Amino acid sequence: MAGNYATIVQNNLARFFAGDLDERAAALPARRDKDALVFSAFGAECRMAAEGIFLDGTLESGPRGIIISLYGLHAVADPCRTEPWRSFKEMPDSAPYAGAFVNRTQQPLVPAVPRLVDRRDAVYRRLDGGDAPAQVGGDIAFVVRPLPKIALCYVCYLPDEEFPAGVTCLYANNADRFLPTDALADVGEYTTQAILDLLQ
Repeated sequence: MAGNYATIVQNNLARFFAGDLDERAAALPARRDKDALVFSAFGAECRMAAEGIFLDGTLESGPRGIIISLYGLHAVADPCRTEPWRSFKEMPDSAPYAGAFVNRTQQPLVPAVPRLVDRRDAVYRRLDGGDAPAQVGGDIAFVVRPLPKIALCYVCYLPDEEFPAGVTCLYANNADRFLPTDALADVGEYTTQAILDLLQ
């Protein structure tokens, strides 16, 4: 499977670097560094080059590499528009991925919700995050940006005598302008993993 991922990444990069790098740099947005583009992805410095995608200097040829390469190909020049936030099921053709989204993006964070009370500053620093607008609700609600134009809003509920903890992950209103729906589901999964790593 790892070999398949690497092949997909390289095929996407071949398409990406056959295009106009300056146009892509403006759309992502990214900083041009000779024949590579540099931007933040999943809390790391991402370098997209013809020979591969590197996160903090380490080659990424797995699922995150696929997500980043797809973002490179699909992102448009529009700015990220966060509100009104949308649930994953409101994304186009999301039904086949909805169950996996709940199981891989929302449920894994539920046991960690109490740790977010004191530890979310680390999440904010690493994932370009901050408090969510008050109208979003929840006991804890925050926004992170795993990719420059992809914003996710996590709405978390602390457990009490009547209800267990809960997590809902929302997407910026126009997130589907920058990635296809299946890749948006994967962004949620790997962003949740990044958050959990920071809460260890």
